[in-house]
Amino acid sequence: MAVYTDINEIELAAYLEQYDIGTLLSFKGIAEGVENSNFLLRTTAGNFILTLYEKRVDRNDLPFFIRLMQHLAAHGIECPQPVMQKNGETIGELAGRPSAIVTFLEGMWLRKPAAEHCYALGAAMAQMHLVGQSFPMQRENSLTLKDWRPLWEKCMADADAVESGLRLQTEADLGYLEQNWPADLPRGIIHADLFPDNVFFIGQRLSGIIDFYFACSDMLAYDLAICLNAWCFERDFSYNLTKGTALLRGYNSVRPLDEKEREALPVLCRGAAMRFMLTRLYDWINVPADSFVTKKDPMEYLRRMRFHREVRSASEYGQ
Repeated sequence: MAVYTDINEIELAAYLEQYDIGTLLSFKGIAEGVENSNFLLRTTAGNFILTLYEKRVDRNDLPFFIRLMQHLAAHGIECPQPVMQKNGETIGELAGRPSAIVTFLEGMWLRKPAAEHCYALGAAMAQMHLVGQSFPMQRENSLTLKDWRPLWEKCMADADAVESGLRLQTEADLGYLEQNWPADLPRGIIHADLFPDNVFFIGQRLSGIIDFYFACSDMLAYDLAICLNAWCFERDFSYNLTKGTALLRGYNSVRPLDEKEREALPVLCRGAAMRFMLTRLYDWINVPADSFVTKKDPMEYLRRMRFHREVRSASEYGQ
């Protein structure tokens, strides 16, 4: 589940008095998500999303996330819009947590996206990257190459208990990435967590992108690599070339990759798989079983890493 901090109708109604969005009719927790507590609010003014930011989100990063959503929406990107309080602030506090209310986006996320959805995702992501070039704020990626080894060192003693041979495999992959990670690719604002559950569709039309709480400044093609991992592998961990081709075609239709980005795609995809394997592995090993943090299987991304090891060119992803 994704409600780690509970609230009641009395404190929520009092909290809503700071906003001009009508009176509370109903609310319920939202199951999706792993980092924050999210609630769907129904008021006399419509539907909204309330987020309580949990301990793993740095409060100092919240202005970046809020202003980024405002900037993207002002330039035509469909994403939630922060709702201002009567005093002009967008960040409040509820149940001892920093909080914000954003507008509700129509649509649903797809558990089995098809090639046409991947194309729409690629085009929307490229447009987001272009719009992000004029965003004046910066935020360092806190889960990039330099952060992976410290994270791994907190896991490696127990890695082989999760899967035999995992320690040697990860050491080899991490060493390869540290030697080959690109440093001179085009950079800008990336979403960094554009999984299917963060992209809404109405039929075949992409209706919105949500959950910008990993957004940061990094290589644009790295965002694309994250999506190739998240959208283009099947349940048996085989790579779906049709989906990959569609996603890359969609992206290139708006922002064509340059030659260096195309050449770097295999190592970027391998690195993206490493990033999500390690964060999942850390939670799998270190977070207590009775914790509210939702654990996800790190081996799903180990299987993807095994595919990426054998890739020799971007053509194998559909580029």
